[in-house]
Amino acid sequence: MSKTLRMTRKQAHQRQMRIRKTIFSVLIVSVLGLAGYFLVSAFFRPPPPVMAGNVIDIAADMSGFDQKEILVKVGEPVTIRLTSLDNSHHTDGGGKHQWAVDELDLNIITQPEKSNYITFTPDKPGEYTFYCDICCGGRANPTMSGKLIVEG
Repeated sequence: MSKTLRMTRKQAHQRQMRIRKTIFSVLIVSVLGLAGYFLVSAFFRPPPPVMAGNVIDIAADMSGFDQKEILVKVGEPVTIRLTSLDNSHHTDGGGKHQWAVDELDLNIITQPEKSNYITFTPDKPGEYTFYCDICCGGRANPTMSGKLIVEG
């Protein structure tokens, strides 16, 4: 009987080890799957929807605007679409970004990982500074500003 009892204990221990290994494997696969999902969504975002007309897409994140110079023509309507690449967990500005030109009274603010746009028709030629003053050091940060050039 003791030999049978020993076998039963050994079998119970082996069964318990198989269950532990299975649970551990399921947890590892789940964690890796979740990490993969977040990495894919962070690095492979879908492009913003297509808009009609002259649309200039500008992306902003904590490192600045992706365009430093924008060229438009007097009398031609233009849409500026600002996309924030940052998420809401950024401590400086909460992932929001702004594209503003004081002289033309233009101001767009977009939420984290979203887009917003403004359409305007420039009526006078000139060189204007655009900036974000919500985060990242605001106007004092050279990466958060650029030039809007309106040609006559």
